[in-house]
Amino acid sequence: MRIGELATRAGVSVRSLRYYEEQGLLISTRSPSGQRHYTDGEVERVQLIQRLYAAGLSSRTIAEVLPCVDSPSERNSDEAFERLVQERDRISRHIDELLRARDALDRVVDVNRAHRAQLTPR
Repeated sequence: MRIGELATRAGVSVRSLRYYEEQGLLISTRSPSGQRHYTDGEVERVQLIQRLYAAGLSSRTIAEVLPCVDSPSERNSDEAFERLVQERDRISRHIDELLRARDALDRVVDVNRAHRAQLTPR
């Protein structure tokens, strides 16, 4: 199938597919005129890539875990597992930082509210 059909079937933009190919996440064959062609199996692969992006993974990390999908082995599985755990821990740390930032902002909002209440004539 051509790139437009893959984009439609996978629910992504053509631009995304080109990016995935640039990052080595997706492979196409080329026609003599240079058009990209994909197999039916690429629909599922693109959807997996989308889920990994939605989980907060970067294209670099996705490229590191895809060998577990492409060539399943104990080694690839172990490496993918370790990488996914690292990413989960990174996201957890980021969530903690965001919660601290929100709490600090809440304190500033409370101070501002109290200050505004003193300025408002009664």
